[in-house]
Amino acid sequence: MHRPLTIACAFGAVVLSAPFAAAAPISWNTLSGTAPVIIGHRGAPAYLPENSLGGNELAAEMGADIVETDVMLTADDKLVVMHDETLERTTDVEDRFAPRGADGVYYVSDFTLAEIRTLTVEPTGGAGLAYPGFVPSMTAPYRVPTLAEMLDEIDAYNVANGTDLGILTEVKGSYSPLASRLVVETMIDKGFTTEAMNGAAQSFDFENVFEMAGLIASAGADIDVFQLGGAALVGGEWYVALTETNARPLNLLATYVDGIAIYEPYLSESLIDTAHRLGLEVYGWTFRPSDLAAAQTMAASFLDWGLDGYITDNPDLIGAAVDLHGVAPVPLPAGMPLLLAGLGGLCGVARSRRRT
Repeated sequence: MHRPLTIACAFGAVVLSAPFAAAAPISWNTLSGTAPVIIGHRGAPAYLPENSLGGNELAAEMGADIVETDVMLTADDKLVVMHDETLERTTDVEDRFAPRGADGVYYVSDFTLAEIRTLTVEPTGGAGLAYPGFVPSMTAPYRVPTLAEMLDEIDAYNVANGTDLGILTEVKGSYSPLASRLVVETMIDKGFTTEAMNGAAQSFDFENVFEMAGLIASAGADIDVFQLGGAALVGGEWYVALTETNARPLNLLATYVDGIAIYEPYLSESLIDTAHRLGLEVYGWTFRPSDLAAAQTMAASFLDWGLDGYITDNPDLIGAAVDLHGVAPVPLPAGMPLLLAGLGGLCGVARSRRRT
């Protein structure tokens, strides 16, 4: 159900007047050999408030395989879903509380969970509080959630819809043994411990990633771990790099992580090939196309190179670009029967890609 049916079928209408018809499935150059995953970056923030339960649900309806989310610690050491270390950009905190930081800002770490629960997540950029044809299924879609609440909603969505929507949880900020431990414990407690539950964790901080990988291994859980960062080729060897002086070689990371999540300008065919040879998946971030044509142009080289996952603010557009890339042209008129089958199949993808 989850690729936007209008996009898929509109493409089919274009094909009818073109010399080729989308029909035969192609092979993929990803590590798994299957289509790359679509990862809703903080849900679907091009349309609804980021890191919200409603935004996650819309991302799922748009075809996301996974939603990416961020967590921060409150003053009483609880995990809340929040990208920034401050609250004012994405919530109504300024309407409810006075600033507590000496510099006049609202740090997440200065507020308790009970206080943050009173806040509403606000849209940023071009997003709004509603999306045409979409009604969130939960009662409080734009309240700041805890990680546990977000996992509960994803599980409920999967049960209700027969899907396997996953989550990629990012520990924000510098090294925090407590945050790393709580992320792993919460994901285990909520049952995101098997391949079928599709759970993963990531961080920019090398020590957070190493810590989570060790905790997951000790627990015997199947939770993937990704290292975020840029990339650099030094002396013929690839590194994941945070700064010029803070980097780790890919062959070392491959001993304890499942993949790397790399800022899009640093992606290359050589990096992806090297990572795949080491058994690592490669995700790219962050894809923000303005329309379907831009999404197809943006994704084209990465699809050829075998990028395994697309972290995007627009899961509908990038998802459609991936789906359209995933069928091979068949000449007309000999391909007419396949054309009809291809159109039906492509529209079927829009309806059922995430169904299990």
